Amino acid sequence: MSRPLPRGRHGLSAETVRSSQRARLIEAMLQLVAARGYAATTVPDVIAAARVSRNAFYAQFADKEACFLAVCERDLPEMVASIYTATAGTDASWSDALSLGLTAYLRWWQERPAYAQAYFVELPRAGARALEQRDEAYRPFLHMIGALAVRARAEPLPPAVPRLIVYGITEFIAAEVREGRVGDLLASADDLRHFAVTLITAS
Repeated sequence: MSRPLPRGRHGLSAETVRSSQRARLIEAMLQLVAARGYAATTVPDVIAAARVSRNAFYAQFADKEACFLAVCERDLPEMVASIYTATAGTDASWSDALSLGLTAYLRWWQERPAYAQAYFVELPRAGARALEQRDEAYRPFLHMIGALAVRARAEPLPPAVPRLIVYGITEFIAAEVREGRVGDLLASADDLRHFAVTLITAS
């Protein structure tokens, strides 16, 4: 948890104060949802954990749902970048690139168990807006699978196949997280690679 700002006159700009408060609220929401679940987490809980005022919370977020959605989208660009970094600048075949990207993806979640719990387990319980946001977050991964398929095949994939791969891997990881096996995600890399390669190369 980020430290609260010093009390009294501190000479910090209003933007710095708002940024610090937002970061602390998002981190507090993440940790509380991971520990208690979305339904059991309240705005007063988040305010207390972040050590900000009620007014500060509502200056940043309309409600609990909005704060949780900010949690769920906060680190996704970093995660997508980690996959591109793992596969960039190599002469790997498409299947090796798939393996490198999948390993980076699994490692990213394995190293962030609280985020994995919030995203894979609690997000589906947070309502329609959360599910819409998750569907939007799938887009980079659908693009990645499509790009790999272009390298692997002489013809495009059937439209449903990238979704089957992305949604299938996502649900597998969610099941592992629900069962308390987030620390073992990397052990499934070969099986998930086999699943994806089979769907990409199937006639």
